[in-house]
Amino acid sequence: MPLTKNEIRSLLSDIENERVERTLSIDNTKKMSEAICSFANDIRNTNMPGYFIIGADDNGNLDGQKFSDEQLRAYAGLRNSGTILPPPAMMVYKESFDDGEVAIIEVQPSEDTPVRYKGVIWIRIGARKAEANTEEERILTEKGQAHSSSFDGRPCREATIDNLDTDLFKNEYLTKAVAPQTLAKDKRTTVQQMASLRLFDTRYNCPTYAGLLLLGIDPQYFIPGAYIQYVKFAGKNRATKVLKENRFKGNLISMLKELEYFIKYSIEYKRPEFVSVLREEPRINYPWEAIRELAMNAVMHRAYNGNNSPIKFYEYSDRIEIDNPGNLYGKVNLENFPNETDYRNPNIAEIMLNLGYVNRFGSGVNTVSTLLEENGNPPAQFLLSDYTTFKVVVGNADVIERGSDGTEKTLRVIVDGTDGTITGTIRNDNGTDGTITGTIRNDTDVETLVLVQMKKDKRISIKQLSKMFGKSKTSMFRIIEKLKTDGKIRRIGSEKSGTWEVIE
Repeated sequence: MPLTKNEIRSLLSDIENERVERTLSIDNTKKMSEAICSFANDIRNTNMPGYFIIGADDNGNLDGQKFSDEQLRAYAGLRNSGTILPPPAMMVYKESFDDGEVAIIEVQPSEDTPVRYKGVIWIRIGARKAEANTEEERILTEKGQAHSSSFDGRPCREATIDNLDTDLFKNEYLTKAVAPQTLAKDKRTTVQQMASLRLFDTRYNCPTYAGLLLLGIDPQYFIPGAYIQYVKFAGKNRATKVLKENRFKGNLISMLKELEYFIKYSIEYKRPEFVSVLREEPRINYPWEAIRELAMNAVMHRAYNGNNSPIKFYEYSDRIEIDNPGNLYGKVNLENFPNETDYRNPNIAEIMLNLGYVNRFGSGVNTVSTLLEENGNPPAQFLLSDYTTFKVVVGNADVIERGSDGTEKTLRVIVDGTDGTITGTIRNDNGTDGTITGTIRNDTDVETLVLVQMKKDKRISIKQLSKMFGKSKTSMFRIIEKLKTDGKIRRIGSEKSGTWEVIE
């Protein structure tokens, strides 16, 4: 619950202490973030929130400041900026007084300690902030181990230090997770360093599940479902021919590198599309950044405990489906998704941010939506009705019809030399034939049939129409321009990703 006016006045008149800090600066995000980190660590175990009050000096005097909603949102955004890890629970609000307004950042003590700001652990010692020393870091580490509620923070008692690649930790991860100035003074053992990052549990002398996932020599031995199954099908369902299969496994450092490379170079496909006599533009099926974001989110948010099913990454001729165990979690529900954020695996989320696979928390879905829209893909569909799984579907922006054997299905128009009757056949995935017939005697007949095809497929390209009707691209472009001039069609959106509208 937000503080009352009287409670705020009491904090303003009191001296600064381990639970209160004040500032006149409205945009010193470094000072704010260090304070948030120190309150979240709650080194003395007060189990009470800390308050960072903006708009008041050290004596509690207000300076007549006014705070906009945009400023409050910016303060709240510090939680998900990716610089404070793991993100603590906090609220931001303001209160008005006769002599001005104050903005208050209220921070709850974290159970997942130690909390770091840019790799540094901050604590409060009375009214003073300070970097934690080795002993204080040990206290916070043990406190976090005792209170860990997430699966990825729990000890895996069947494993030992020998099941981890400690060289990988020192050479690949440690320098990305801890600030250089902190490492320069660090005299701890590798085990102690891993424990401070919630990768090892010193109480039981074993790795945590997050440690196994990040550094395990064979993490799937302990967590069998922790891999990604990729399958590419020739058609629109799983009954069609399998064109490609892959399994991404191993620890997160190696697996995520391989997955990112695969998505960038094997999923995105560009082909030239005829736009005019003098110009072609690339047509892209999927923007690889969007698919990468969805795949990384699946790794970060999946349910690892008690579920041996892998993340399913299935590519069909007209769509990609990514299906991972575990539906919406915690505070997130059908009504507030995707605007609310919560973490089933806070340690995995921190790991992926440190490794650079996540830029900031809570922005993934919006990023995907923007990328898909810019490329001309349909909006992503999030299928959340099954409480056991989280499924997202992304439509192909450049659908190429293929038969069940994987070969491209092309409607070829055959003109007999007598009366100009045309026939064409497409073999559908279910084995039946679809046939079109019509009559071509001149370009007017072609125009009529072009309109029919545009009604069927508003994204059909000039190249496809040229191939369909046996016309050169130049001839088909001329026919299209005439249809536009006659007011029978118009182009909606860009030449690259737009659609046709047939005007009745």
